[in-house]
Amino acid sequence: MASTLDLNVPALKDRVTKILTDPKGEWPVIEAEATTTETLYRSYIAPLAAIPAIAAFIGYSIVGVTLPFVGYYRQGILSGIAGMVVSWVLALAGVYVAALIINKLAPTFESTPNDMQALKLVAYANTAAWIAGVFNVIPALSVLALLGGLYSIYLFYVGVPVMMKTPESKVIPYMVVSVLVMIVVFFVMGLIAGALTGIGAATRF
Repeated sequence: MASTLDLNVPALKDRVTKILTDPKGEWPVIEAEATTTETLYRSYIAPLAAIPAIAAFIGYSIVGVTLPFVGYYRQGILSGIAGMVVSWVLALAGVYVAALIINKLAPTFESTPNDMQALKLVAYANTAAWIAGVFNVIPALSVLALLGGLYSIYLFYVGVPVMMKTPESKVIPYMVVSVLVMIVVFFVMGLIAGALTGIGAATRF
């Protein structure tokens, strides 16, 4: 996971708070910021994507879960750690792949292609889903993480016209197609994580 030595924690907290509470005001600020892929991953994507992965490790390897016809089940610590790392790495890859596809779709919706703006759009829109991943600490409550996913869709909707210069008439169709792309990408990453570790993915849009 990302070292806290690489993080500006107050800045991270401030950005998370603003994008969640005032997305209409924060997206123009994000759009104007100069950054690099490495910086964005190190300072924002990596630490936030770690939240659901770590929470799932705690939930399934330490707290445990009661399964139908099985009873109480707790995953082994070593396999839980493996699952945590794999889920985290695949979440990082998923962000990049989703941003790449969404950027390629931009001309179809009369939007302006821009690799970095697309990456920022996917990364910051995912904030709510990653934060809500904390519910994985208690497996029985993990379904509540879907609420974060729903709010992330709204964040994406607000961010599309700002980040990709999408005309108003194309915002909804671009958003719908983009959200479907992200769902498919993260679902596939989840299947890969599950196949490699024997558990479901800890990350979802």
